Parts: sequence; structure tokens; C-alpha cells
Amino acid sequence: MKRPGCWRFAFCWALALAAVLAALPVYAAPGRPISFRTADGRTVNAYIAEADVKPSAAVVLVPMLGRPKEDWQAAAQRFADAGITALAMDLPGQYAPADAKELTGWSREITAGIAYLRTRGDVRPEAIGIAGTSLGANLAAVAAAADPAVRAIALVSPSLDYRGVRIEGAMRQLGARPALLVASLRDPYAARSVRTLAEGAPGPREMQWSETPAHGMMLLSREPDLVRILVEWFQRTLGG
Repeated sequence: MKRPGCWRFAFCWALALAAVLAALPVYAAPGRPISFRTADGRTVNAYIAEADVKPSAAVVLVPMLGRPKEDWQAAAQRFADAGITALAMDLPGQYAPADAKELTGWSREITAGIAYLRTRGDVRPEAIGIAGTSLGANLAAVAAAADPAVRAIALVSPSLDYRGVRIEGAMRQLGARPALLVASLRDPYAARSVRTLAEGAPGPREMQWSETPAHGMMLLSREPDLVRILVEWFQRTLGG
């Protein structure tokens, strides 16, 4: 025989559990590997973390030279959890070609990534940004300069000149579009590059400094709060 009031207790417990579950944050599904092709037919290997909100803003994540897309994997999931689809991609090679023009041409892989995102019905084509580290930062600036529809960029440890990939002109072409420039104060060339790129810029240039002695992806891994800053900045600039 059931005790009096047991059903009331069970009912109240179920309501309380439902309220707790409803209050829990909703996270995006885990990311997955994908591939897409450049305009000249080359295959680009990538990793995508899709936002639950659809259609969403999106960001292309570009690694530094010699490092794989997986460096961005944890950050990509944080973007997705924040409502921004993230596409982390590999560069065409582990080593830089001797020809600066060929190295600059690696930016076409980023262009292909942006084109892929625009074909997806779950991405807002007017709300796509790019983030890159080290060489990836320079290539991100070149790709954004060539595509006026790229809405915002974030450059971590950029260089005014990375083996012939110069970006002062590209940043001027960016015009009024916003850019976040991140560097360690203990990374002298990157810090000087950030200051130079921000001076007299035609559009908003936000600088973010770190005291951690690191460069590129190592800076993001040693100071994880910078990833949060990147995510929140793209939420503001892309409307994610």
C-alpha cells in the first residue's frame, strides 16, 4: 500500500528535476572532419563545429605554419557552444615555399573555406569572419582584403612581413571592417606589428595584449582566456 502523499512527493520531485534540466545550457553537437575543394580543385581537410542556432554566424580558423587544424579544435567547440559555427582548416603544407607569391597564394584555401560556408543553409553568408595565428593571421588578412563580404577578422601574433607575405596593404583594404589584433608584449616583432597595423587604421582596430611569452597557437594554449575574448569579440562583430 502506498503511503499517503507519496504521489505528491514524486510529482514535485519530477517537476524540480525538469526545472533543473531546463536550466542547463544547451551545447552544440561535437564537431566532425570534413573536406572541401578550392577553385582549382585542391582538397582542403577541415574540422567543423556546428552551432545549434540556425542560421548562425561562422568563423574560419587558420593555424600557424607547421601546425594542424586540430590545434583549433577545442576553441572551435567553444565558438559553436556560443552560437557561431567554426571551420578549422589545414594549411596546404607543413613548410613554407621559397616563393613569397606562392606562400601568399595559400590564402586561397581560406577563400575556399568561406565559399563552402556560404553554400550551407545553416550559415548566414553576411556574418562570416576569419581568425588566424602567426602565418595564419597574415593569410587571414590577405583573404579578407580580397573578399569585401568577410565581416571581421582576428589576428593572433601577426607579422608585418612573414616570409614575403606583407599585410599592411591588406589591412588598409580591410577599410572600416573591424579587426582584433592580439600579441604578447614579450613577442617583440608581433607586438610591433600590432601597433603598426593599428596606427591610423581606417576602421576599428582593437588591440589585446598578453604578458605570456608565447607566439601564435602557443599563446592561445598558454593563456586560455584569450579564446574567450576571441569568441566574445566575434559575437559582437558578427552578431552571433
